[in-house]
Amino acid sequence: MSLPPAIVFILSCLVLVIAGSLLVKSFSRLACFLRMSEFVLAFVIMAFSTSLPELVVSVKAAAEGVPALALGNVIGSNVADLTLVAGIAAILGKGLRPTSKLIRTDAYWMVAISTLTVALMHIGRQVSRLDGIILICTFLVYIAYMFKRRKGYPLVLKESGTRWEVIGHTLLIPISLAALFYSAGFVVESGSELALSLALPPIFVGLFFIALGTSLPELVFECKSVLAGHSGLALGDLIGSVIVNSTIVLGIAAIITPITGNIFLFMTSSFFMIVVCFMFAVMLETEGKISWKEGVILLMMYVLFLMVEFSLKQFYIVNGI
Repeated sequence: MSLPPAIVFILSCLVLVIAGSLLVKSFSRLACFLRMSEFVLAFVIMAFSTSLPELVVSVKAAAEGVPALALGNVIGSNVADLTLVAGIAAILGKGLRPTSKLIRTDAYWMVAISTLTVALMHIGRQVSRLDGIILICTFLVYIAYMFKRRKGYPLVLKESGTRWEVIGHTLLIPISLAALFYSAGFVVESGSELALSLALPPIFVGLFFIALGTSLPELVFECKSVLAGHSGLALGDLIGSVIVNSTIVLGIAAIITPITGNIFLFMTSSFFMIVVCFMFAVMLETEGKISWKEGVILLMMYVLFLMVEFSLKQFYIVNGI
């Protein structure tokens, strides 16, 4: 007897989170063993590893002809990262303080790149294959620019493991990746069935249900980082994840299948995403940190996001938009 789509969806998200968390831990250990800088670890290694669930789900969605799930997943994950994840991390760590002035600059670059993604969607009413190439090229240019400034990011990680621990984590990476791919397939399939059964547009399922599940690795890493006194790592992974989601994840999905979605839901959710990105950057700039009080504000912004989108969903159903 087959399980209901809702149960399959929850179980698949759980496997997705566990596999993502294992990847985070494995990549972190390898980076420490290789004596990588905080910059490389937070902006490249960790941002990529914690964005792998979003990438796998988006690629699967595009390959299976449900590109709106990929779009909703990216927007929803970005909003969740900068409100829910950042808010909880700021409260637990009694503030999120960047370890370098360059990180505050990167926050504004995050705003610009997110705005570019939204602009491309608005121009052609879709994210085309050409747009996907533009987004990937934007990420490569951004990374090259950051590497030129790499000396401005301090080296604070000095932990390392034994050789056998490193070998164990290296072997764990392909196993975790396989679990990611298989669970992502079930997430997309059950998520699509759930959308049909609840009469919800696919982008709406991606905005909330899938986005929350794929954002949990970031939440785990951010909380561990701030509790260990590494706010720079937490901020690096947050900003890096948003940029990776907006460029690499969406770009690869668009190259596979041009991404279209309900333009009404896209406009409202993408506008909210840019507002949240800008708020996050301003909070870092004004006091040099995101205080626990601002963390509470970010959590309230996520609640507002949920309320607005659910209200608009009802409007969408009533008016058939």
